[in-house]
Order: sequence, then structure tokens, then C-alpha cells
Amino acid sequence: MKYSAKVEVKFKDGLFDPEGETTKKSLQGLRFPADEVKVSKIFNIILNATSKENAYSLVEEMCKKLLANPNKDDYTINVEEIG
Repeated sequence: MKYSAKVEVKFKDGLFDPEGETTKKSLQGLRFPADEVKVSKIFNIILNATSKENAYSLVEEMCKKLLANPNKDDYTINVEEIG
């Protein structure tokens, strides 16, 4: 079966997000009331797997090996069957 996985990777709470801080300052400079900006990456992955659970496990392994750094990143995974 084919599955669609959406992975969001973001800095762990309490870590400095330089891109988010720069973006916040730029928005404030344009007079937008931005109090906080956090940057995250979204990975959309289409994969073949034997089940939804198998797809989730494969994507979690992808996160641990490549997509996220466990020292600085948190991630969420959402998997849906697409046919």
C-alpha cells in the first residue's frame, strides 16, 4: 500500500531559533505585531509499506537517521493511507 507521511521538524523548546528571531524582527520592522516566530521544516514523503504502523515505523527511522537531530530537534509524524 502507498502512504503519505508528513513530518514536522522543529527546535526543542528552550533552544535559540536564529531564523525565527530574525524573521520576528523583520515582521516587527514592518509593524506587524509578531511576539514570537518559530521556524520548522515540513517533509512530505510518499512511501510503500505493508501497513500504516509499518509506514510510521519507517518514517520514524528516517527521522532518527536523517531528518532530525535528536540533540536539538523535536518531530511529529502523521501517516495516512493513499491507496
